[in-house]
Amino acid sequence: MLRRLQSSLRGYHPIVKVLLVGTIFARVASSMSLPFLAIYLIAKTDMSPTMIGVTIGLGSLAGMLGGFFGGHLSDRFGRRVVMLAAIYTWGGVFLGFALTGIPLVFALLNAVNGLCRSFYEPVSQALMADLTESEKRYEVFSLRYMAINIGVAVGPLLGTLFAAMDGSLPWTITGITYFVYGILLHVLLRKFGIRNIEGDKKEPVTIAQSWNVIKGDRAFRYFILGGIVTAIGYSQMTSTLSQFIEQHFVSGVTVFAWMMSVNAIAVVLFQLPFSKWAEKKKPLTAIAAGSICYGLGHIGFAYSTNWWLLIISMLVFTWGEILTFPAGSVMLDRLAPEGMRGTYFGAQTFTNLGFFIGPWLGGYLLQEYGGTTLFLVIAVISVTSIWFYRAGEMDHAVVRDKTA
Repeated sequence: MLRRLQSSLRGYHPIVKVLLVGTIFARVASSMSLPFLAIYLIAKTDMSPTMIGVTIGLGSLAGMLGGFFGGHLSDRFGRRVVMLAAIYTWGGVFLGFALTGIPLVFALLNAVNGLCRSFYEPVSQALMADLTESEKRYEVFSLRYMAINIGVAVGPLLGTLFAAMDGSLPWTITGITYFVYGILLHVLLRKFGIRNIEGDKKEPVTIAQSWNVIKGDRAFRYFILGGIVTAIGYSQMTSTLSQFIEQHFVSGVTVFAWMMSVNAIAVVLFQLPFSKWAEKKKPLTAIAAGSICYGLGHIGFAYSTNWWLLIISMLVFTWGEILTFPAGSVMLDRLAPEGMRGTYFGAQTFTNLGFFIGPWLGGYLLQEYGGTTLFLVIAVISVTSIWFYRAGEMDHAVVRDKTA
């Protein structure tokens, strides 16, 4: 697999390679801490499951509002400044998590966390697309997602190791890592001439003009609705699933850490073969298959009575990730007008509304009705996303035919 990965990387711009490798180390750091935020809040505060869900969801709500502006600014003024500002601020946020114990401060820090993610993630994807031929973009988005999960495969287990020494230690290490990553990325972007590339990419489009284009794109609106529904289902993995396992299984934190590692390892193992299959299909086909896998995974969580059923359910859930995430990026890339790729990838963060609704809804269902009802309801919600993506695909096809 490493040889195949090395072979794939040879054809990419050096900046794309830098971002892919940097993604691995950044995700090792963040996955030591963020997946355990719900458990960390239980230990550090007296917040209820519903309030923990709201606190976690605030990060996604802030990200929803920030992504469009970050993407637009990157189209207008360049990718480099936006990405670096987000990374340095992110480092400070993680150090703040380590130092505070006040619920309100946790909520504010997680809101800034979501804002940083909404600036960095879409802009880095847009930059990768800028520097990659259209026929290779599905592959580069797949490699990016695999890089994320290589990091996530290692991070949770390191997180449990460091947390055993001191509950705040994973957050401190994550913050320091992001500062180091920011400095290295700053140096390498200058070395590989990102300023010259950005000089060719700037577009004199105002934020009002960008918003009008987004607002008038009905296919994009369907895409966003589909993403919101998908996010409601996916967000349970990092909010209610850990609480459910902690409540119903012995050594729940350790079990959840292994599940997160299985999730990441499965992405690394299956990403390339699944990508080869999906490249030959329409993005909608991959998204539909992935949404069904999400639903089956949630049903598995609902009826798991031991750790190996949880592992199998997580594997099926992970197949959904492998199929939907890169396919969604490709579908969005096809929707975006030339010169507005950053704006569209930034506006994609409107789907973070689902990551706000999901933890709140999941926390409420878990608290009032229990885990079985929670995951069965979420399974149904996950599958309904297919309708929105299909409606968006059909609308885009109609517009394309009219303008052809």
